[in-house]
Amino acid sequence: MNKRLVAAAAAALLTLIAASCGDDDDSDAAASATEAPDTAATEFDVTVTFEGAEEEGNVEQQMQLLQTVLDKKPEAVGFAAIDSQASIPLMEQAKADGIPVIAFDSGVDSDVPLTTASTDNLAAAAEAAKHMAELIGHSGKIAMVVHDQTSVTGVQRRDGFVQYMEANEPDIEIVDIQYSGDPLVATDIAKAIINANPDLKGLFGSNEGAAIGIVHAVQELDIAGDLTIVGFDSGKDQIDAINSGLMAGAITQNPVGIGYETVKAAVDYLNGATLPKTIDTGFYWYDKTNIDDPTIAALLYQ
Repeated sequence: MNKRLVAAAAAALLTLIAASCGDDDDSDAAASATEAPDTAATEFDVTVTFEGAEEEGNVEQQMQLLQTVLDKKPEAVGFAAIDSQASIPLMEQAKADGIPVIAFDSGVDSDVPLTTASTDNLAAAAEAAKHMAELIGHSGKIAMVVHDQTSVTGVQRRDGFVQYMEANEPDIEIVDIQYSGDPLVATDIAKAIINANPDLKGLFGSNEGAAIGIVHAVQELDIAGDLTIVGFDSGKDQIDAINSGLMAGAITQNPVGIGYETVKAAVDYLNGATLPKTIDTGFYWYDKTNIDDPTIAALLYQ
């Protein structure tokens, strides 16, 4: 999920930042996330606007945006990093300027953020791995397409999936891990993995773009039903793939909860509250059997 949020609180400016403006394949996730700040705005009497980098994954552009925000000396900043290390100097600038930082969605390799509102990505990926193992009968070869290896979400979803398999599934072999959250690139990556491993039993995509790339690869190779596909997040293509049986299921985050808790944490801090180190916003496994359940449906975006 990638989102940039900007909130103005009563007598002071509160700015919350993420990875993109929503003009890419994660746009639905971004749009979903903006609903929560709007809800929080009403509840906490703040004004919330949405802003983000134009190009998905553009670290340099995100750093420029963050610098611009810090130069305006906001009352607080919320930040979802594309690259968990690239923002460290600007985090230090925020600290030096007395600007409190709330991390959300994807954390930062820094002790500057007062809290991080996000999915427990290690646990969520482990849940995806658990379902993958059950679906392929606890044995065989699988592979992964991970959206990146620089963000906290990318690293943790990769590691959570791998660590679960290593600890619990000795007869499952992960034969390849490749990286891209761009659906077009992920499609080519998935096709190459499949062609190189004719006995492959499953593929895991760690975000919407990676998962959709896998779906498209299977469709283009005309091998629907031959592979077990497990995804992450939602979006129309994943939902359609699950409903059609092409994809077995996926993990959904709580995008509305992430946005809401980010705004709430910032407001709470400005009101003098002590924040927890992390705010776990939860996750759910969904498949064809529960996709229409009201609890799940409320978290899915199209």
